[in-house]
Amino acid sequence: MTGERLLDLWLVIFVVAGIGLGIMTGFFKARRIQPGRFRWTVLRNEAIFAGINLGVTAFTLGSIKTFLASHGFITFNSNPAAWWVIALEYAFYFVLFDTWFYWLHRGMHKEPIYTWVHKIHHKSTSPNPLTTFSVSPLESLVNGGFLPLFATIFTVHDATMALIVPTNVVMGLYVHAGHEFLPRWWNKNWATKWFITTTFHDQHHKYFNFNFGGYTQVWDYICGTVRKKYESDFESRKASRLKVAKAATSTASDTANATAG
Repeated sequence: MTGERLLDLWLVIFVVAGIGLGIMTGFFKARRIQPGRFRWTVLRNEAIFAGINLGVTAFTLGSIKTFLASHGFITFNSNPAAWWVIALEYAFYFVLFDTWFYWLHRGMHKEPIYTWVHKIHHKSTSPNPLTTFSVSPLESLVNGGFLPLFATIFTVHDATMALIVPTNVVMGLYVHAGHEFLPRWWNKNWATKWFITTTFHDQHHKYFNFNFGGYTQVWDYICGTVRKKYESDFESRKASRLKVAKAATSTASDTANATAG
């Protein structure tokens, strides 16, 4: 077995072990945003929608990217670049996609576009990672189509694209995680409060007409579409989870002392 495969295996074991430990210790349960709202029927439907969407989208977007690349419309700069150049290119993409996502996402909430494009995704009112892919192929083409469009208009470095591609997947899984892992100070710090949290997007699924941003809350604040109770809910729920965690720790400590005595 090669070193690369061993590393992949260890990463898989690490992730699986971490998830298992988190479940056993109650780590995930304490951070669940919408407790008690999990439904197996919803998960089954999400799996079906995700399978259809991934199959159709992979073929369609893959064909578009192949065509554009083979005809010279999509090219990448393979020359070495300073880290700050890669950072600027990445930030440029980040801002453009955040703008693209906000306005098209908000437009998807208008009829008849909602019924034809976005309704499947909102069948999940309490998101989980699978919800990321439970969308109609039309919606995937709208969101996923930005990347080949961006690569056609702008020539960025290979290293930049290597950062961009996983960002889309990771952010999608992160905002639909259904669990809030960020600290209480997140929305109080000027440098971090502009980036969305899992709670932010979770409330979009629960309350529908708020919190449209994909990467940041900037456009939501500019346009007044942030749910008014979002920040107070974020803080209060984090505070209550902290109390539960402290109580659990105290109980475990008391039990251990009693046993030792």
